Amino acid sequence: MTDFTFTLDALDSVGARATTLQTPHGMVQTPLFMPVGTKATVKGVQSDALDSLGAQVVLANTYHLAMRPGSELIAEAGGLHAFMNWDKTILTDSGGFQIFSLADTRKITDDGVTFQSIYDGAKHFWTPEENMHIQSLLGADIIMQLDECPPYPAEKTTVATAVRRSLNWAQRCKDAHEQLQVQRQADGHSVQTLFGIVQGGMFADLRLQSAAALTNMDFPGYGIGGYSVGEPHDVMFETLATTTAALPADKPRYLMGVGNPTTLVHAIAAGVDMFDCVLPTRTARMGTAFSSEGRLNLRNAKFTKDFGPVDALCRCDTCTSYSRAYIRHLIMNKEMLASILLSQHNLYYLLDLTRQARQAVIEGRYQQFMKDWDSSPAAADY
Repeated sequence: MTDFTFTLDALDSVGARATTLQTPHGMVQTPLFMPVGTKATVKGVQSDALDSLGAQVVLANTYHLAMRPGSELIAEAGGLHAFMNWDKTILTDSGGFQIFSLADTRKITDDGVTFQSIYDGAKHFWTPEENMHIQSLLGADIIMQLDECPPYPAEKTTVATAVRRSLNWAQRCKDAHEQLQVQRQADGHSVQTLFGIVQGGMFADLRLQSAAALTNMDFPGYGIGGYSVGEPHDVMFETLATTTAALPADKPRYLMGVGNPTTLVHAIAAGVDMFDCVLPTRTARMGTAFSSEGRLNLRNAKFTKDFGPVDALCRCDTCTSYSRAYIRHLIMNKEMLASILLSQHNLYYLLDLTRQARQAVIEGRYQQFMKDWDSSPAAADY
């Protein structure tokens, strides 16, 4: 019972992969970056613009959508694809990261998690089963298990408890998911694909324990969670390659919440296929642009009379149509167009970076691609 397939297209000698995923809403080629549409919108970017930028998958967040406008309303609208006018692949994360970041207003037990809404203060209790029900109503193509994301730094005993609980919840999510998909098929809906999530903090043995147990559960894909929670990038890489190597070679690997360009380049070499992060749009709203020269703070006065493109090497509409001086003018006058133009540029930058990475894998030159990146002006800023 699946509408999901995985094909390994190429494997570079360093371990970087090019793969193809087939979902109910089309073909997806990796490595790929997924723009984040937390509340069913990538801030300031319309669906047709996302399509033009080359986005293949948009990520939405179960926690925020369950609170507002509610999963039942979205289901009544025809699911997320119809609700947000996006006819390509959608992935929903479980909302677990958002819940567990609310340390002062939530309580975790083996049964589930009790938390207080950030919107109206109402109390909610989510079990893995309830989380699967909500994600079923949202109707994304790929959905994620409910897991416990431990903080950084954390004692090993704390992380071990999160691993044990997340594995227990993974099996419960899988069992509930299978039952829900039978009903979805009966109702004429496409089958969703559920990914398990590896936890384990910065402890390699716990990561391996988590990966082995999830592999035995035979998920069609695997998220790698618990990173990008405040740890230095070099600390993350101490366990990342070990983790990806422990996951099945014939299943996709998704590094959750990571969007730093240099991290993407090196994580692809470690065997990661999929990424998401709010970084490109969040920094855009702060007036910052990714570029081949490194990060550009366009609030800086030196750009006042700079009539060149944001990035001379970029072919996005922002760079081919507008100058640094104009965008700085918009920023300084608090015009919303500044955030829109920079969001589109920053998204294109990461989408194009992963497109180039895929081509390098296919041509068997990923090691050189990574060396070229590391020696570029851009890498010094990331």
